[in-house]
Formats: sequence, structure tokens, C-alpha cells
Amino acid sequence: MKFIKNKSIGFICGSQHLYGDKLIENVSNNVKKIIGNLNNSKRIPVSINYTKVVTTSEEILKTCSELNNDKECIGVIIWMHTFSPSKMWISGLKKLTLPICHFHTQFNKEIPWSKINMDFMNINQSAHGDREFSHLLSRMNISRKIVIGHWTDENVHKEIGVWTRAALGWDEIQNLKVARFGDNMRDVAVTEGDKLEAQIKFGFSVNGYDSDDIFKEIKNLKDVDISSIIEEYFSEYEITKQLKVGEVRHSSLVDAAKIELGIERFLEKVGCMAFTTTFENLGSLKQLPGISVQRLMKKGYGFGAEGDWKVAALLRTMKVMADGIDRGTSFMEDYTYHFGHKGNSTLGSHMLEICPSISDSKPKCEIHPLSIGNREDPVRLVFNSKTGKGINVSLVDMGSSFRVILNEVESIKIKNKLPKLPVARVLLNSKPNFIDATRSWMMAGGSHHTVFSLDLNFDHLIDFCEIAKVECVKIS
Repeated sequence: MKFIKNKSIGFICGSQHLYGDKLIENVSNNVKKIIGNLNNSKRIPVSINYTKVVTTSEEILKTCSELNNDKECIGVIIWMHTFSPSKMWISGLKKLTLPICHFHTQFNKEIPWSKINMDFMNINQSAHGDREFSHLLSRMNISRKIVIGHWTDENVHKEIGVWTRAALGWDEIQNLKVARFGDNMRDVAVTEGDKLEAQIKFGFSVNGYDSDDIFKEIKNLKDVDISSIIEEYFSEYEITKQLKVGEVRHSSLVDAAKIELGIERFLEKVGCMAFTTTFENLGSLKQLPGISVQRLMKKGYGFGAEGDWKVAALLRTMKVMADGIDRGTSFMEDYTYHFGHKGNSTLGSHMLEICPSISDSKPKCEIHPLSIGNREDPVRLVFNSKTGKGINVSLVDMGSSFRVILNEVESIKIKNKLPKLPVARVLLNSKPNFIDATRSWMMAGGSHHTVFSLDLNFDHLIDFCEIAKVECVKIS
């Protein structure tokens, strides 16, 4: 599965010819040292590439155009080592379409009080060089992330890393394709929306397909491919007795493996990294896809139940943003409440489709009846979620605009046994408290479908919304 392999960030440093070639050479050497330090940080998930020290409007325009045309470049860090008159930057910035991180740092950490002279002052002018540059960005109404601090500071690495993950998400969503197998669940409002406007705003496209397109792929599968998937099931999960080889329901496990392969083969054929299903349009599929969807999410595909294409696109985007963190990010639904004497909480779950990336232990592979869908009993993975701080995120279409709604949550341990609830689940405490968080979510128009992430936090999504220029509502 392709996530962030080969992606990179460009680094542009601004200066001017006023100071002479020797100073520009020193600036260039300093920039290379800074980039080397940043590339050694484990907090920054992609490589940062040196471009050059730009000193004229022609160099700036050329450099910005080259970065725009570099398909592997997802964003640009810009820094003024010296003073760089910002009118030189206008043409280049008008062409630049990549996310910008304005890095406000300086090469030296402390003032060398006994040695400081005008040569030192000339080369270390970030304090006012970056103010000049930032004024122009504000004047041109250009969105950017401003990171302030010395380039060796851990917090600086953290902030650049957060912005880089947001830039990864923006790069992904602009080129994403979402496949809808069937339409959305009938009469549901929140799964509707303007797909054309979404493509204009975010870049991702949504197209419809028939569930029998999956079935056509299933008919062409080879036995060896199906056997390979079933071997993975037995290796990765606790298989209930009735699904084992020779038992009465083993054929259902085989059917589930076929559905998984059928969906994945079709998605690969049409180039889609996100998809939706709905129990109201299953075509010739024997089961509502359960374990198949769960495993495809674990592989990195975005998913939305009941035709919810917005949450499918959002999940894939956040999966890419979270690559390498590995605490877990999943499709989720607010299902039922616990009003307890020690506090109120929400049980998040779904009929079948929760990603095992959030599982706190080896998932159990089980089969149980499902009262909707009018198909055979579906195979699914059952588990409790890991605990810890996380976020719930909703992308909704408000008619006049799109809105991203964020709520800080904490996944808490489920202490009770759930012998009659054969689905994956998470128990959540919402911040700042249940009543205020729930009221705020509902007033903001938040969906019951969300992306739940233990990998990402507010900062990642706020930076993403700033890049996307989309309204962001934060509940905390």
C-alpha cells in the first residue's frame, strides 16, 4: 500500500545580492546544516530537500515553478536568513500552489555578545527579514503555517512534523478517487452532499459503481489467491470454531475472503483508494462486507458506511497523515450512550466495519446473524479498542460550504463483558465534558459517522483545514 513513499518538502531560503557572494555562500552552507538537522528528526515523516538561496525575483519564480511541477513535492518551507525584499517574491508566490510553512528561525541560537559586529548582523537578519516576508503573505492573503523557534529545538521539529502530515493529507485528498458501490442509505441526510463542489474544493472525485462489479471480480479469482487470504485470517485472528476448516460455516469464511479480494481487485482496477458500501444495494454478494472492509481499512483504504463518501475520503486522508504512528485510525459511528453515576460516555461501534488498527488485542474472527441486508450471516472481526487520547472528526456539507468538526476524546477501558454484542467497539469520554461536547457537536451539524483517530490530534487537522481553506470547528 502506498502512503508517503518518495514524498518530500522543498526548502527555499531568501536573501539578496546586496551582501556579496561570500555571504550568500555562507548562507547556503548554513541552510544545508539546518536541513540536515531537520532530516535527522524522527518527528518529520518525509525528507526535506534543499533547493537554493534565492536572491532575485527571477530565481524565486523559477524555483516556485519547479517545485509546483515536482509530483513528489507536497509543500514548501520558506525562511529568510537575511533580509529579502518581499516585492521580489510576488510573482513566485502567485504561481506557488503548494502548502507553505513559514519557518521563523535563525542560524545562531544566542547572541555572541563579545564578538558581535555588523558582519554578524548582516547575515543573521531573520528577525526582520521574516517580518517583511510575512507582511507580504498577509497582504496577498496566502495561507501558511508559521513555526517559530531555533531549528534545533524539539518543539520546532514537532510543529514542522505536524504541518508536514497535514500537507501529506492535502496532497492525498487532491488526487483521491472514491468508489461508491450503490447509493447512500435511503432518506439519510448527512451522507448526502455536493460531490462536484467537493471535487472543486478538495480535489477528490466520487463515482458510482454497481455491487455486481465486485461480483465480476470474484468470479475470476483463483483458488490459490483465496487460500492465501484465508491463511492470513488464521495467522492474524482468533478464528471461532464454526469457521474453521471442515466446520459447518467454513464456506462463509471463504465467501468473505472472496469479497475482500473482489473489492480490492476492483479498486485497484479503477484507481480508487476509498470506497463506500450500503446494505440496501448488495447485488449478488452473499454477505454484507464485514471482515473484508475491516481488513481493507487496515491496509490504508478509506471507507464510509451507507454510502458516506465524505467520511470515506476523510478516513483515507487521515490514514495517510498518520502513516508510521500506528496507534490506529478508523471509521466510527456514535452508537449508544452510557449515563453512569461516575460519568457519561459514548459507545462507538458499527454493524461490522471498524478498523482493526485500533484493536487492543488479537481480534476474534466470528460469524453472527445480521437483521438487515437480507443476505447470509456476515463474517466480522470483534475486539475492543485501545485506550488513550484521540479525536473524532466529521466532514459535513452545510450547503453553502464544507465544515470540519473536531472533538477531543479519550478512549477508556471497557471493563464489562459484552457476550451478546459481536462487533468491534470503543468507549469514549468527550472533552471538555459529555453535555457540552455533545451539544456543541449537534449545534455544529456534526455527523454520526466520524473518523476516530488515536494517531492524530487537533493540530494536524487544524493545519489541514488551514491548507484546504475550509471552516474548522474545534470542541475541547
